[in-house]
Amino acid sequence: MKVRSSIFASFILILEVVGVALFLRGFFPVPLKSSLSSKSKLSDLPAEPLAGSSPNNSRLPQPLFKRVVIMLVDALREDFVFGPNGRRYMPYTRHLVERGSSHSFVAKARPPTVTMPRIKVIPTVSLEALTTGTIPGFIDVVMNLNSPALLEDNLIWQAKAAGKRMVFYGDDTWVRLFPKHFMEHDGTTSFFVSDYTEVDNNVTRHLDSTLKRDDWDILILHYLGLDHIGHISGPHSSLIQPKLLEMDDVLKKIHGALVSKEAEGSLPYLLVLCGDHGMSETGSHGGSSEPEVNTPLVLISPAFKRKVGMEKPEVVEQVDLTPTLALGLGLPISQNSVGRLIPGVLEETSLRDQLRFLHLNGQQLSCLLKDSTPGFEKEAGFEQFRVAEKAHGSWMKLFFEGNTSEVLTNMGRKVLKQYMEALASMSSALSKQLGKYDMYSMVAGTVFVFQLLLVLLLAMPEALSGEAAVDLPVLSALLSLPFYLLCLLLASVHVLVCTSAESSCYFCSLSWGLVFAAVAFSSAMFCILISMVTRRLPLGSLIHGKSPLRSSEWSLSELDVLLLAGTVGHTLSLAASSFVEEEHQIWYFLLNTLCLAVFQDVCRKYFREQSASRDEEELVLPSKDCHPSARPGPEVFPERWLALATPPFTLVCCRLLRSLNQTGVQWAHLPDVGHWLNSFEHRTLLSLLAAFCLLLIYFLVQRRCSWVSKVALALGLLGVYSYRAAVGNVGFPWQRSGRATSKGTVEARFVYVFILGILFTGTKDLLRSQIITADAKLKSKGLWEIYSGLVLLVSLLFRAHNLPVLCCCLLIQTLMAQFIWKRLHYDAAQTTIMHYWFGQAFFYFQGNSNNIATVDISVGFVGLESYVEAPAVFLTALSTYAGPLLWACHLVCYLSSERGRRSPAAFGHGCYCLALLRSVPAAAYIVLVTALRYHLFIWSVFSPKLLYESMHLLLTAGVCLFFITMEQSPGSSQVHCVTVSRLRNLVPMLSHALCNTDT
Repeated sequence: MKVRSSIFASFILILEVVGVALFLRGFFPVPLKSSLSSKSKLSDLPAEPLAGSSPNNSRLPQPLFKRVVIMLVDALREDFVFGPNGRRYMPYTRHLVERGSSHSFVAKARPPTVTMPRIKVIPTVSLEALTTGTIPGFIDVVMNLNSPALLEDNLIWQAKAAGKRMVFYGDDTWVRLFPKHFMEHDGTTSFFVSDYTEVDNNVTRHLDSTLKRDDWDILILHYLGLDHIGHISGPHSSLIQPKLLEMDDVLKKIHGALVSKEAEGSLPYLLVLCGDHGMSETGSHGGSSEPEVNTPLVLISPAFKRKVGMEKPEVVEQVDLTPTLALGLGLPISQNSVGRLIPGVLEETSLRDQLRFLHLNGQQLSCLLKDSTPGFEKEAGFEQFRVAEKAHGSWMKLFFEGNTSEVLTNMGRKVLKQYMEALASMSSALSKQLGKYDMYSMVAGTVFVFQLLLVLLLAMPEALSGEAAVDLPVLSALLSLPFYLLCLLLASVHVLVCTSAESSCYFCSLSWGLVFAAVAFSSAMFCILISMVTRRLPLGSLIHGKSPLRSSEWSLSELDVLLLAGTVGHTLSLAASSFVEEEHQIWYFLLNTLCLAVFQDVCRKYFREQSASRDEEELVLPSKDCHPSARPGPEVFPERWLALATPPFTLVCCRLLRSLNQTGVQWAHLPDVGHWLNSFEHRTLLSLLAAFCLLLIYFLVQRRCSWVSKVALALGLLGVYSYRAAVGNVGFPWQRSGRATSKGTVEARFVYVFILGILFTGTKDLLRSQIITADAKLKSKGLWEIYSGLVLLVSLLFRAHNLPVLCCCLLIQTLMAQFIWKRLHYDAAQTTIMHYWFGQAFFYFQGNSNNIATVDISVGFVGLESYVEAPAVFLTALSTYAGPLLWACHLVCYLSSERGRRSPAAFGHGCYCLALLRSVPAAAYIVLVTALRYHLFIWSVFSPKLLYESMHLLLTAGVCLFFITMEQSPGSSQVHCVTVSRLRNLVPMLSHALCNTDT
């Protein structure tokens, strides 16, 4: 069965996406959960240990606090409170930390630092990380966009079951996670990041009335404004200090109200100030850097000793807040919590109560360890807990005997120490597990991907041939005996794995219809592979009646060797965590090397071989898909020098763009040009730069547009500047400096109108060329119109300081297309690889990295009044991958405009090369992360990169599908020409017949 190269490559990529999705489902572990289906109950709590007699009756210590107020400030970094600027940012809070009755800690969050998984940690501090006490799974990043109700055991459920009256104001994610748990609530959307004022005012406006009432036990406040400011302008923005002062005033109001209502003889209150995650130097979060994972935790209560000065905050885990709050309120600890009690909270309680609290925490951790670890008896923490429990029983015996000597006190302190060591060890052991890998799904996904990759590689000679068609032996494979034997073998293996006692995987939960389809597909692919391998062998070529491939047909030029070596070298570099963190350096190096190689080719063409014959030139610079008739004549004098200047100019542009945004890990904290431009004192310079860039974008893009699109593009770019001025990034000369900023919704929608108009015009021309006229020029015009609409959309989404990235992208594309790719007659494969390399480099020029924290989610709300999931996800993905998408789209436009000079197979060659360039690193990387799944940096470095690779593979599959729609079948244009000529001949004949009839 023969299929075109573009269809073949797209089909392979789509199936690879399915295989990678199956691998991801198995790789990202399911969080640890207790095997008990029910939730913890007070009646299930163990009794106090007592040596030498029957166990003592179950006794719960009295709750430590009557009322608890949790003030969660989203993206609150620890240095905002404890750092050098703490007294200036939050003076009242800093006073309580230094002189008040409080305990201060640095609570470390676990990556990924996104809001919904964080709330799991403490039944209330951040959603899932703040409510169940569990370590969030990395795949919870996806769930952060659509949080379902939380069904597992958590602090909020325990409080409701115990009759605690809870009130909540803030992020509506809480309301979705805990429906019908709060007696009163008012949620605000957490995704509209352009709003950092009303989103907090909506919380604070309830405080005065709520604090005066006595009908609640737990008050939860989740403030989002600080996080939104970080996403908009970063941690060093001029908006940060006013927002922190606002939060400080809120804390002061709450603390004053609690102090005024404190009554003699009643239990004290507890005021908790915390953050769910921190904030990177770019204002984002999701990674594992210190500013992102270190958050302040301040516990304020009259039950604590008053401080006499600033003390260095102790470091605790964020999950430790869950058991601390649970026991402080007299509630059972959540079954799946991996946190341990913060000992400072117990400092004023009796020694017996302290031991009892630690015993309850240890019992809960030991039960979870039993459920999640087969060899739990060998765990050091489990054994330490058993020893401490026996010592606790001995201490209880002496206590009941009335022993009041110092020996009892010393013994109790020793038991406390033993408990603390056991809790630390068990908590660490549970945290390291995170979950269990689904190896069966991982292996199945890896096998699918590698089968597809091998088929893609074996089809290379046919896919890159002049015909650009691949002969797949599908029918012979499906009718062969090995196919049916493999189906039986793989089905048997599946049944064996899924029926084993210790197996629990996603692949086994699929229906038998899907499983049989997967088994049949894998068996067929294996048979196709064998058939293609035998065909490539000399004996197989004779059997199939085809001549073996001659080495002369695949001679490689110096540029081909460079492109091949660079692609393979980049793939191999993914095995090292440092290279993954600093991958941008690899692409910068490869791009610089490519420019030097192109410069060498230019010099060779215009100088060393200036007097050589055309045949000699073709030997030096072979072209696989360029017709001899398409060779240009003698070059005009200026064009020679422009061609010579293009590679050095590209090098200069790349060097300047490297300084615009610091990315990676090692040097991300260093100041860059982008931060310098975004400072308020350089706003005028940024305004001039943005205006110049928008003008240059217009002149570079409008050349291939119709006059209607030119007007729409000009007005759209003017709207882009107006939008940036409305949100306060740039300014107009007549604009007052003290003018209040807005969301820019009207201005952004004004731009969207022109974007849709340009896209509609281009799509109309494209459909006409594909369906009605088969006009190559009309199709090329439609493609360039669509490309200009995409450029306008990207210019709207890019931040003002990133507009030079878009300018340089368009400028390099124009120069390379005019003076390099066209003049040096690079074939479609070489041009595709160059576009791919440029796209990867510009991905990092934007400021992106392999860290989730660099994803700018604020662009998902440009022009939106409220959160709408589909456009928000689309805009965020488009902005993040703008570099690769712009270069891929330019590749389609360029190959279409050069169709007259190139062979009809150019589209197929480009699509195939693009598929191969994405398939090789994706397949290699899933093997690497499988081998490194117990690496120290698996969650902080390798897992985010895996998500980026998967998303890039999906986008490439979409680009290849676009290639298919743009590629006409080999004979379609000829058939259309014959049809048109026949119609033209038919018209005179009909006219003549009509005349005769009238006569």
